[in-house]
Order: sequence, then C-alpha cells, then structure tokens
Amino acid sequence: MTSTSPSGTAAALAACRAASPLVQCITNFVSMDIMANTLLAAGASPAMAHSIAEVEAFVSIASALLINVGTLSDGWVGGMKLGAQRAVELSKPWVLDPVGCGATPYRSLICAEMLQLKPTVVRGNASEIMALAGAAGATTRGVDSTAAATEALAAAKQLAAQHGCVVAVSGAEDLVTDGRRVLRVANGVPMLQQITASGCSVTALIAAFVSQFPQQPLEATAHALSYFGLAAELAVSAGGVKGPGSLRVGLLDQLATMSEAEVLAGARVLE
Repeated sequence: MTSTSPSGTAAALAACRAASPLVQCITNFVSMDIMANTLLAAGASPAMAHSIAEVEAFVSIASALLINVGTLSDGWVGGMKLGAQRAVELSKPWVLDPVGCGATPYRSLICAEMLQLKPTVVRGNASEIMALAGAAGATTRGVDSTAAATEALAAAKQLAAQHGCVVAVSGAEDLVTDGRRVLRVANGVPMLQQITASGCSVTALIAAFVSQFPQQPLEATAHALSYFGLAAELAVSAGGVKGPGSLRVGLLDQLATMSEAEVLAGARVLE
C-alpha cells in the first residue's frame, strides 16, 4: 500500500472488500445503525457485541475491535476494558473513539484509562483529543468540538508519541499522526457534521482498514478517512442531496458502489 497516493486508498479499499473483516463494535446506541451499515457498505462485517459475558470471545474471532465511549455505563466500561486487553493479548488492532472526552470528569477518567490499554489508533475531534492529552482548559460541548483540527495537532503528536499509537483528528481537513509524520486528508463535505454518528462510523471503518494493514496503521487510517469523505463528495456531486437525510442515504450508496477509478480520481491524502 503506497503511503499517500490515491492508489494506496484504492488498495486499502480493495483489501477490505476482498477480506470482509469482522469488526467488533462496542459502541453507543445512537451510532449502532449507521456504523453497521457503513461497515457493510465498505465490504466489512459488523458485530455489535458489548456484553461483558461474550466480549472476549468475540474479540477472539474478530479482525479488529472498535471501542466508542459514547453511551457509558459501568457494565459497558467493564466490557470495553476486557475487550481491549484481549485484543492486545492476541495482537489484534483496536481503535478508540473518546466521544465527549472533557465533557465530564467521569468520561475523561474512562477515556484516560482506555488510553492506557494500548489502542492502535485513537480518532476524535479536536476538543476530544486535546482533553485526552490533558491540554490546559480543553473542554468539549457535549460531543461537539470547540476547536479546529490544527489547534489539536500538538496534542495529537504528544499522545501518539507517548502511547505508541496513531492519532487522527477530525475537522474540515483531517490530520493523522504517529508522533513523527503527519498526513492530511482533504476529502469530505461540511454537511457530514449534520449526520449523527458519522464520525463514529468512520472510526469503525478505520478499524476495518487497519485490520488489513496492521503494520501501516498511519496510512490505513488516512485512507479510511479519505474513502469516507470522498463518498460524501460523490453523493453530493451525483445530485439529489437536499439535506443530511438524503446525504446519509447517498453516502452509504457511494461507499458501496465507489469504483477504483473514482478513488484514483478523488482521494486526497497528503504528506
């Protein structure tokens, strides 16, 4: 997989479609539907399993694990921790989405504890990443960011370097870093922000792509973000998108039908 070229995005998508990786998703109630449909549209297979009684067994058969802290409860937190620990034991990639980190002390504490369990990738908005890094004064407004992605780059590089992971910051243009290199993803449309759980869904897509290229998590993360953003662009350019409802439908359609030629013409991952 080429690091930043459109052919790298095409190769990552082709690998996902060919392998149909099983992605176990411990996620929130709001995101379950669109997240599962996003994975299916990309050729992956979703498993929305969070019960503490079976989470380790599911990790054992999954290609990757996604943990999204959106709707926290004590039982779910126990399952999240068991799942992450099992993924690390089995050398399987797992991706953390620290939804709303900084909004409440409890949420920030759980996110910090999950960070200690060695995620392969962390994906959040600028405020979440800054709060997770402990930046002074960093807060979130619920799940909404109060900062631009560029403002969180230093915090993202700090987190990546300290915890040996890849950190992706979502924004008008997404930034992805391993603490040394920084990739910029210039795909997407502003209206995606009006579709609830679109960010949650792309994080699951990152897990699917990284499962196919575990030695290149930086590039795989960037290519997943590019593919998702490009699907939104194609949905809008195809016509018929009147608002977030029709964009949601068009997004899923484009994720499922996107051709190699469209990826090569439109993917924008920049070093």
